Amino acid sequence: MSDPNLVPKRPDMVTIADVARHAGVAVSTVSYVLSGKRAISATTRERVLTSVRKLGYHPNAGARALASRRANVIALVLPLRSGMHLPVLMQFATAVVTTARRFDHDVLLMTADEGPAELRRIAASAMVDGLILMDVEMHDPRVPLLRELERPSVLIGFPADATGLTCVDLDFYQAGQVCVEHLARLGHQRVALLGAPAVVYDRDTGYAHRTRAGFTETAQRLGLASIAQPCEENFDSVRRELAGLFDRQPDLSGLVVHNEAAVGQVLAALPALGRTVPRDISVVAICPDEVAERAAPALTSVLIPAEEVGQRAVTLLMEKLSGKEVPEGTLLDPRLTVRASTSAPALSPTVH
Repeated sequence: MSDPNLVPKRPDMVTIADVARHAGVAVSTVSYVLSGKRAISATTRERVLTSVRKLGYHPNAGARALASRRANVIALVLPLRSGMHLPVLMQFATAVVTTARRFDHDVLLMTADEGPAELRRIAASAMVDGLILMDVEMHDPRVPLLRELERPSVLIGFPADATGLTCVDLDFYQAGQVCVEHLARLGHQRVALLGAPAVVYDRDTGYAHRTRAGFTETAQRLGLASIAQPCEENFDSVRRELAGLFDRQPDLSGLVVHNEAAVGQVLAALPALGRTVPRDISVVAICPDEVAERAAPALTSVLIPAEEVGQRAVTLLMEKLSGKEVPEGTLLDPRLTVRASTSAPALSPTVH
């Protein structure tokens, strides 16, 4: 029975012994209920949890970590480098943080670009239980170390060789493919890809290379004339890139944009170059839905599923922490949503 003479305490001062007295059980019983290490009857468990709620008890994080050998913290390794679009990155980060909280974990955000040395330091410190890494390069220098670390890890992105790793991402090769297939079905014969800034390709970033490969190889398979090139994010650069494309291919009628920060600049530059969307040129973007929906006209797009990818990454890491087997690679199928920016070409272009 609960003790009616128990003096109320501030929640941050309530101890496990206070909970035990309030619930009329042994301290060890409260510990077993909270840790789940032993089966406790449903009636007793509910009595303990009721006392926990009434008293506002929160287990001491340090004591809990010592008992479980867990820090209840995961690291999100997100080096902030040029060519990265911060709003989309923050969607990934937010998904990781909110999902981690559902597993009673906090997130340590690491933004320094210090490579393997920083990973080794954080893993050796016992500050975190595991790591989630973003901005993965095809030949990422962090990968060999990840295979050696005792701390489990998950990559958002795929290196060229993912053997022995756990990776999750949108299938960017297929994303490039479905964009071209959509334009081909509408009758477009000449298409172009404006991709990420050049520095992203120079870093050998996986998602950019895979999108370009999916675009180029699908266009070749379908017999379409195609150009794929990097694109910077400011208006003058975008206008210059588009003008160059139209100089080389005056009858270009289909455009894929895989650069969230440049989408608005592309839509602003096309009318200045005498092209109306979609009458003169159809535009497909690979971007978050909110970017596509607020564009004028609304953009046909392949969704970048930041929330789902972030959730999957955390769930995979928690499964690894609990000793479960997880798949090495998880690729999410792209979802194309048709909006107002694509249509059949006004005139069938002449292929030379």
